Amino acid sequence: QLVESGGGSVQAGGSLTLSCQASGYTYGSYMGWFRQAQGKEREGVAVIVHEGGSAYYADSVKGRFTISQDNAKNTLTLQMNSLKPEDTAMYYCAAGPPPIAKWLLRQTDKFWGQGTQVTVSS
Repeated sequence: QLVESGGGSVQAGGSLTLSCQASGYTYGSYMGWFRQAQGKEREGVAVIVHEGGSAYYADSVKGRFTISQDNAKNTLTLQMNSLKPEDTAMYYCAAGPPPIAKWLLRQTDKFWGQGTQVTVSS
Protein backbone atom coordinates (compact mmCIF):
# COMPACT_ATOMS: atom_id res chain seq x y z
CA GLN A 1 0.00 0.00 0.00
CA LEU A 2 1.20 3.51 -0.85
CA VAL A 3 -0.23 6.52 1.00
CA GLU A 4 0.65 10.06 -0.05
CA SER A 5 0.48 13.17 2.11
CA GLY A 6 1.66 16.77 2.07
CA GLY A 7 -0.30 18.24 -0.79
CA GLY A 8 -2.00 21.60 -0.52
CA SER A 9 -2.27 25.07 -1.95
CA VAL A 10 0.65 27.44 -2.33
CA GLN A 11 1.50 30.59 -4.23
CA ALA A 12 3.90 30.56 -7.14
CA GLY A 13 7.48 30.50 -5.96
CA GLY A 14 6.58 28.61 -2.82
CA SER A 15 7.52 25.12 -1.66
CA LEU A 16 5.77 21.91 -0.66
CA THR A 17 7.03 18.53 0.51
CA LEU A 18 5.15 15.40 -0.48
CA SER A 19 5.58 12.15 1.41
CA CYS A 20 4.66 8.59 0.53
CA GLN A 21 4.43 5.91 3.18
CA ALA A 22 4.91 2.43 1.79
CA SER A 23 3.75 -0.74 3.45
CA GLY A 24 3.92 -4.27 2.25
CA TYR A 25 6.45 -5.81 -0.11
CA THR A 26 8.30 -3.30 -2.28
CA TYR A 27 11.69 -5.01 -2.34
CA GLY A 28 13.27 -4.78 -5.74
CA SER A 29 10.93 -2.03 -6.89
CA TYR A 30 11.91 1.47 -7.78
CA MET A 31 9.86 4.30 -6.30
CA GLY A 32 8.83 7.49 -7.96
CA TRP A 33 6.29 10.25 -8.46
CA PHE A 34 3.85 10.92 -11.26
CA ARG A 35 1.34 13.72 -11.70
CA GLN A 36 -1.82 14.35 -13.62
CA ALA A 37 -3.18 17.79 -14.33
CA GLN A 38 -6.85 18.22 -15.09
CA GLY A 39 -7.57 17.33 -18.68
CA LYS A 40 -4.08 15.97 -19.28
CA GLU A 41 -2.42 12.56 -19.26
CA ARG A 42 -0.49 11.36 -16.24
CA GLU A 43 3.23 12.04 -16.57
CA GLY A 44 6.34 10.88 -14.77
CA VAL A 45 8.01 13.43 -12.49
CA ALA A 46 10.89 11.74 -10.67
CA VAL A 47 12.27 8.31 -9.81
CA ILE A 48 15.02 7.21 -7.45
CA VAL A 49 17.17 4.10 -7.74
CA HIS A 50 17.04 2.99 -4.10
CA GLU A 51 18.09 5.04 -1.07
CA GLY A 52 20.98 7.32 -1.84
CA GLY A 53 21.06 6.19 -5.43
CA SER A 54 20.71 8.01 -8.69
CA ALA A 55 17.60 10.05 -9.33
CA TYR A 56 16.01 11.00 -12.62
CA TYR A 57 13.65 13.88 -13.29
CA ALA A 58 11.33 15.15 -15.95
CA ASP A 59 12.84 18.15 -17.72
CA SER A 60 10.00 20.34 -16.46
CA VAL A 61 11.03 19.89 -12.80
CA LYS A 62 14.83 19.55 -12.99
CA GLY A 63 16.58 21.89 -10.59
CA ARG A 64 13.37 22.56 -8.65
CA PHE A 65 12.25 19.15 -7.33
CA THR A 66 14.28 16.65 -5.29
CA ILE A 67 13.30 13.04 -4.68
CA SER A 68 14.63 11.06 -1.73
CA GLN A 69 13.99 7.73 -0.08
CA ASP A 70 14.38 6.45 3.49
CA ASN A 71 14.35 2.66 3.49
CA ALA A 72 14.37 2.42 7.28
CA LYS A 73 11.10 4.36 7.44
CA ASN A 74 9.70 3.04 4.14
CA THR A 75 9.08 6.58 2.98
CA LEU A 76 9.53 8.43 -0.28
CA THR A 77 9.73 12.22 -0.35
CA LEU A 78 9.41 14.84 -3.07
CA GLN A 79 10.68 18.28 -2.13
CA MET A 80 9.19 20.83 -4.51
CA ASN A 81 10.67 24.33 -4.66
CA SER A 82 10.03 27.32 -6.90
CA LEU A 83 6.59 26.00 -7.69
CA LYS A 84 4.80 27.24 -10.78
CA PRO A 85 1.09 27.28 -11.66
CA GLU A 86 1.80 24.59 -14.26
CA ASP A 87 2.85 22.26 -11.43
CA THR A 88 -0.79 22.13 -10.34
CA ALA A 89 -1.86 18.48 -10.50
CA MET A 90 -2.73 15.37 -8.56
CA TYR A 91 0.55 13.78 -7.52
CA TYR A 92 0.84 10.01 -7.26
CA CYS A 93 3.42 7.85 -5.55
CA ALA A 94 4.30 4.77 -7.57
CA ALA A 95 6.28 1.57 -7.19
CA GLY A 96 7.43 -0.44 -10.16
CA PRO A 97 10.00 -2.95 -11.39
CA PRO A 98 13.27 -2.32 -13.20
CA PRO A 99 14.74 -1.45 -15.60
CA ILE A 100 15.30 2.20 -14.80
CA ALA A 101 15.46 3.07 -18.48
CA LYS A 102 12.19 4.79 -19.43
CA TRP A 103 10.75 4.01 -15.97
CA LEU A 104 8.96 7.37 -15.95
CA LEU A 105 7.39 6.59 -19.32
CA ARG A 106 5.91 3.22 -18.29
CA GLN A 107 2.62 3.22 -16.35
CA THR A 108 1.03 -0.20 -16.83
CA ASP A 109 3.61 -1.93 -14.60
CA LYS A 110 3.19 0.41 -11.60
CA PHE A 111 1.47 0.09 -8.24
CA TRP A 112 -0.17 3.42 -7.32
CA GLY A 113 -1.13 5.46 -4.31
CA GLN A 114 -4.42 7.38 -4.08
CA GLY A 115 -2.81 10.71 -4.90
CA THR A 116 -2.49 14.09 -3.22
CA GLN A 117 -3.54 17.39 -4.77
CA VAL A 118 -1.07 20.22 -5.32
CA THR A 119 -2.44 23.60 -6.35
CA VAL A 120 -0.16 26.51 -7.23
CA SER A 121 -1.73 29.93 -7.67
CA SER A 122 -0.17 32.81 -9.58
